Amino acid sequence: MGLVVAILAGGAGRRIGGDKPRRLLGGARLLDHALTHAHVIAAPSILVARSPEQVAGFDGTVVLDAPGIEGPLAGLLSALSWAAEAGADRVLTLACDMPFLPDDLHHRLEQALTSEVGVAVAASDGRLHPVCALWRTSVVPTVVRRAEEGRLSLRGLSEAVGCAVVDWSVERGDPFMNINTAEDLAAAEAVLT
Repeated sequence: MGLVVAILAGGAGRRIGGDKPRRLLGGARLLDHALTHAHVIAAPSILVARSPEQVAGFDGTVVLDAPGIEGPLAGLLSALSWAAEAGADRVLTLACDMPFLPDDLHHRLEQALTSEVGVAVAASDGRLHPVCALWRTSVVPTVVRRAEEGRLSLRGLSEAVGCAVVDWSVERGDPFMNINTAEDLAAAEAVLT
């Protein structure tokens, strides 16, 4: 197995009034939008969550965030560790709160992941999106060390392991639109209509 797709369910989504993966957008859960994107990629998928309740109704493999670590680094460490134990050498991480991911995400990140870097990271409009990235499982020791040191930034981690940045145009809207607030959810609904 070379590649695993890991959907990061993230935090509780308190700013949008409840459990983010189960929030509805266009009649489907945010989690369902991420699963649709993951299924297009011919690779095993896992769902990484803070608690099993976040992903109720999901039939596949659920991996819980690494305990004692705050933020998305907890989910990334669990995804990378699970994939490494399964014999995978790469993990494509997708954020469940980015419903408009580009169709060519995996392909372009795969092309950018040279032997000199530990991760290929998506970017748009001058911003990095390290939750949407292709990581080598060989970076697990660096992730563990940084977590133990309290350095939890995915951006800092990507710099530490060597990073290739792949930029997407926002001419037709940002494909990495992130839903964190009720206003973001309303804006995403407007995009769908």
